[in-house]
Amino acid sequence: MKVLAVTGYKPMELNIFKPDDQRVSYVKAAIEKRLIGFIEEGLEWVIISGQMGVELWAGEVVLDLKERYDIKLAIIPPFENQETRWPEAIQQVYQELTMTADFYQPLYKGDYKGAYQFKAKNKWLVDKSDACLILLDDEYPGSNRFFHEEASQSVEEYPIFVITPSDLEDIVEELRMTDSDYWE
Repeated sequence: MKVLAVTGYKPMELNIFKPDDQRVSYVKAAIEKRLIGFIEEGLEWVIISGQMGVELWAGEVVLDLKERYDIKLAIIPPFENQETRWPEAIQQVYQELTMTADFYQPLYKGDYKGAYQFKAKNKWLVDKSDACLILLDDEYPGSNRFFHEEASQSVEEYPIFVITPSDLEDIVEELRMTDSDYWE
């Protein structure tokens, strides 16, 4: 596997409304753990559409991993200016990521025109990647269910790797165990 698409929930779907919410660090740690395993097996590119939440957090993780690994980040938004209605702090993160990514190219020129752009984005990401990593709770699918449906319908074998709520609980416990204050 050389190219991995990463997606998941938007922050509000996880009831995260502040960029410094502790839960963001748990999601990022779970993404990092999975990405390191894939990188060590030959992963070269992570591609995201740059939507807020899991995708932007994954982008930040990839940029951090670039300091230790030979990994590249591509951001392929469904259309230009997708971030214009987002909170300003998230817009800043998006703009910084698009400037530092190894590749950035919106799928469609111009602003939002219709839901077909999101459907095309999902199809494009599946077609251009060898597999995907998705943060997903089967009991509470959010907007990521559309990507998951597209990935599941792929005519070729398309591995779908999932970060589950249970995986996040394991990460929280791992991080807790490494905290010296926990043991005092």
